Amino acid sequence: TLRSLKAITLDLDDTLWPSGPALSAAEERLHAWLEENAPAVAAALPPPQFMLFRRALAAELPQIAHDFTALRHAAMTRALALHGEDTALADAALAVFLAARSEVELYPEVPAALERLSKRYRLVALSNGNADIERAGVGRFFCAEVNARSAGVAKPDSRIFHAACETVGLRPAQVLHAGDHPDFD
Repeated sequence: TLRSLKAITLDLDDTLWPSGPALSAAEERLHAWLEENAPAVAAALPPPQFMLFRRALAAELPQIAHDFTALRHAAMTRALALHGEDTALADAALAVFLAARSEVELYPEVPAALERLSKRYRLVALSNGNADIERAGVGRFFCAEVNARSAGVAKPDSRIFHAACETVGLRPAQVLHAGDHPDFD
């Protein structure tokens, strides 16, 4: 029942903001950075090809496929090595991507909705992605954040939902999840 509801877990991408524009802009910013710092990688792997490269690596490394940050770092490290660039640039490249990836434009109704909900319920960000809720400007509304990286599994695996419940010390019956994807959420 609604009376027993104490917390709401909220998906981020395509629930609080459209992910496509943010991800595209982050890929473009990363590519521009690569053009300056690792031109061989930039020339060989523009964003569409780098996406395919990452997907192939995810199939090769299923143990990290759920962790988009680790996967992106591994793909960047491998791309740098394959194209004769300094693999130490992977950390900086990842930082460029992650900073840009969290520059999102909230759906218009989201700030007011989060304000109302956070006054009544404990809100937990629950995402497979790697957006930073502080950088995205919504961190103040959330008491906790659980993502595929921290949980070790991705949605729809029930363990990530249970991890979110444990984070706030509640039973699953006391927590509602809201998201945009019928299979993952």
